[in-house]
Amino acid sequence: MSTTETLTIAPVGTWTLDPVHSRVGFEVAYQAGTFKGEFTETAAELSVDGEHVSLEGTAKVTSVDVKDENQSAHLQSPEFFDAERYPELRFTATDIRLDGEGKVAVDGEITIKGVTKPVQMTGAVNAPMVDSFGKERIGLELESAVDRTDFGLNWNMPLPSGGQALGNDVKIVAELQFVKAEA
Repeated sequence: MSTTETLTIAPVGTWTLDPVHSRVGFEVAYQAGTFKGEFTETAAELSVDGEHVSLEGTAKVTSVDVKDENQSAHLQSPEFFDAERYPELRFTATDIRLDGEGKVAVDGEITIKGVTKPVQMTGAVNAPMVDSFGKERIGLELESAVDRTDFGLNWNMPLPSGGQALGNDVKIVAELQFVKAEA
């Protein structure tokens, strides 16, 4: 990545996730609609040194929230994420590209349930700005889709009319706000 593109993403420095104003979630087809959830305990860091940009993030499996504690518990069980054996999900970027109009493509690796697969996330980066507390802040909105069965999340339930209750393709949504760390 060239220096010009790097500076467009964010000024040089380390940027830490503002978890209060960020969201990492998922959406999957379920019966007649869409099943949505999010991870409430996330961490991420964006580092820009002028020649290199890195982005890494994690989400604690025990923080999965789907607005029903029984379903949250099921998602933490070995039938899904297996929180006891695999307590976190991880994403590491391997390349970040801009198109010059605020659109971004991030190639990386995602690890779910101990399985690591390549993934490309696309979206937008919001220009750096100074917030109401005098801190530099940027926004990054990313989406991708993965097949949950590639990661060993195979649980499903047959429907009386045929087919399965739960789709395999899962949309991952990350709405991230980063604050520049003070020097």
